[in-house]
Amino acid sequence: MPSFRRTRRSKSADKASLPDIKRCRQGRRFVRICVARSAVRVQGLLVAQARAALRAIDLFVEFERRADRLLAVAPKLRAKAADAVVEKLLSDDAIVASEKIAGMSDRGLRRLFDRLVELGAVRELSGRSTFRIYGI
Repeated sequence: MPSFRRTRRSKSADKASLPDIKRCRQGRRFVRICVARSAVRVQGLLVAQARAALRAIDLFVEFERRADRLLAVAPKLRAKAADAVVEKLLSDDAIVASEKIAGMSDRGLRRLFDRLVELGAVRELSGRSTFRIYGI
C-alpha cells in the first residue's frame, strides 16, 4: 500500500501557499488564521481580475471607435491602393510607412498616412521623424 506523506516545503513556500495538513492539525487558532489569509488573497485576486476585465473592455471600445473612424474616412481617400492600406491597418497592429503595398510608392504611402493622421483616423506610434510606425 503506498504512503501518502507530504514532503516538507521551505518556509517561503509555506507562506506563499496554503498550509500543509500537519501544521493545521496543531491547533484551531492556526487554521482560522490560515483560512482568513487565504480568503483575503483570493479576494485580492478576484478584484485584480475584475479590474483587468474592465480595462480590456475599455480598450475594446476605444479600438472599435478608432476603427469606425477609419472606415468613415476611407471614402475620402483618393490614393490607388487606399483600400488595401485601410484593410491592412484594420488587420495588423501597426504598419511601417515604408512597407511595400501593391500599387503604392513609398512617397505615396507616406502622404496617405499624413492625410490619415490629419483626419484623425490613424495615430503615429513611433514619435520619430523617420521610419514612422502608424496604427489605429
